[in-house]
Amino acid sequence: MTTKIKICGLSTEAAVDAAVEAGATHIGLVHFEKSPRHVSLERAAELRQYVANRIRTVLLLVNADPKLTGKAISAVKPDVIQFHGSETPDWLKLVADNSGLEIWKALGVKDKPTLAKSSRYVGAADRLLFDAPAKALPGGTGTSFDWSLLADHDHQLDWGLAGGLDPDNVTDALKATQAPLVDVSSGVESAPGVKQVDRIAAFCQAVRDYDASK
Repeated sequence: MTTKIKICGLSTEAAVDAAVEAGATHIGLVHFEKSPRHVSLERAAELRQYVANRIRTVLLLVNADPKLTGKAISAVKPDVIQFHGSETPDWLKLVADNSGLEIWKALGVKDKPTLAKSSRYVGAADRLLFDAPAKALPGGTGTSFDWSLLADHDHQLDWGLAGGLDPDNVTDALKATQAPLVDVSSGVESAPGVKQVDRIAAFCQAVRDYDASK
């Protein structure tokens, strides 16, 4: 199985090109003003048009109200909406039913009970992203969680691994979890929000090397 790769928090055409050329399967555009990776809806739409059909585009929202959610979907026209706040399964299902888009939900993993609660998103989300617990920001903090928590978890939904991944540790993360998708943001940056082309390439190469070794 080929591991899917999402490079999140992109804001420039050069970073988009780097993700595509390195073999990533998804890019993430963050519309959340408190994030150093925030892009306006106008900028997100420009990047979405720029990437066209070369790669799947994920639009990340955090506790966006219905008006903003609808506006964002209409403006950006993403392939996937990723919710990264305290959104409920009912809200996710409503967005899915009205948009027809693929829905992802990020969850901060503290312990086994956290994982057990993830089952409530069955029927509401298409994929769960297991991330480090939220701190001042809900994601992109460069911190990871105890991957061993996922070792014997009974996944009822497609899922992915996020939180503190980088070119140096993604192989260990994959060996520990067998994640079908890995999501990186700060781990391929030189500063918050500033993506490095060589680190994007190195991250993707490490994943592909892992795939080839199986």
